[in-house]
Amino acid sequence: MRTVQGWFRDTTGGLPRTFWYLWTGTLINRLGSFVLVFLAIYLTQERDFSASQAGLVIGLWGVGGAVGTTIGGTLTDRWGRRPTLFTAHLGAATMMVALGLARPLWAVALGALLLGTFAEAARPAFGAMMVDVVPEKDRLRAFSLNYWAINLGFACAAVLAGVAAQSGYLLLFLVDATTTLVTALIIFTRVGETRSAHAGPVSKGAAAPAGALRTILTDRVFLGFVALNLFGAVVFLQHISMLPIAMGDSGLSPATYGSVIALNGVLIVVGQLFVPKLIKGRSRSHVLSLAALVMGVGFGLTAFADTAWLYGLTVLIWTVGEMLNSPSNATLIAELSPAALRGRYQGAFSLSWQLAGATAPVLGGLVREHAGNTALWLGCAVIGAVMAVAHLVSGPARERRAARLRTAGTPVTPVTVVRTPVPEAAEAAATAPAEPVRAS
Repeated sequence: MRTVQGWFRDTTGGLPRTFWYLWTGTLINRLGSFVLVFLAIYLTQERDFSASQAGLVIGLWGVGGAVGTTIGGTLTDRWGRRPTLFTAHLGAATMMVALGLARPLWAVALGALLLGTFAEAARPAFGAMMVDVVPEKDRLRAFSLNYWAINLGFACAAVLAGVAAQSGYLLLFLVDATTTLVTALIIFTRVGETRSAHAGPVSKGAAAPAGALRTILTDRVFLGFVALNLFGAVVFLQHISMLPIAMGDSGLSPATYGSVIALNGVLIVVGQLFVPKLIKGRSRSHVLSLAALVMGVGFGLTAFADTAWLYGLTVLIWTVGEMLNSPSNATLIAELSPAALRGRYQGAFSLSWQLAGATAPVLGGLVREHAGNTALWLGCAVIGAVMAVAHLVSGPARERRAARLRTAGTPVTPVTVVRTPVPEAAEAAATAPAEPVRAS
């Protein structure tokens, strides 16, 4: 008992109050993160859209997310963390209801585009605020706890959404909007601005949008890692777009899909807090390579699944890859990111998830319709294998760059990235796990 109490105290103790307000907002938001998880099923089964049309709508969500992430990163550094975060959540709640009420394809597409813009604009502000308020020595466990909350909420939401969908899909949009609004109210009433108190001064060149963009575009090591993340995200996000359609073709209900995909969140909730200790001291490039390979195998095996338990097995396999990837991914991004451009670098890295959100469903839908379901999932396995080799080849250059920054005494800070996943999703995580796109 003393050991459990000590572990709990070491994991949760000493973190600032503002962190716990943000953590609570994350958990509430993710408990209602229904829409993106079930959007493909809603569009194809409830609205009778084709797989390509559903992929287009989900892709426009990703396009909006790319725009929102870019704008959100700039506003985070210029306008402030709190107003950016609050405005983004209000806009997302409003557009969630609008999307649920939209009927023509053009209206649904526009709603998805605007929802993605508002929802993803919050991510750079959230990540910067977390870094502002949590001391550097506590960030690993703080962002691990936040990622844990994301996946606890996601696991519960996936199961609840499958049941709620039987009462009407509009209920999913309304509940998601409500939890997003509650998060906005927590930010408005309990969280103050953190930029002026904690953010270091930024040089004129770095503060100017053109100067910041030039810095990022000439950072070849960082961009190379972002590119690898983009390819990994394209594979990972098939669990939101094409997996529910594949399970529907196998005769499985939306509720079954919700239970199967909830295994992802359950496994992360149970095991993620122990992963950093497991991989501590190991080569990050080797861990990232193994993670890419395991994730590719998990998605590749989906080609042979036709029952709920087989689909569940594939989810558990690629979730192990995700769990290995997240901490190494996030700590590496932290060491490659200049502190003076914290919001913009967060936005740039998050942009890879949004670009994947825009392209993954479209590409997945096209491959599935023209080459077949098997080709889609085996293609994911091939991408995973290529990524594994690429991490081994590019790893030494990344580590040399990180070592130079440490030697120069340049502050490094974590970057929040996207389960959510979806579940927006994540949003998700800085010096611990990355947050895939989940619902907002």
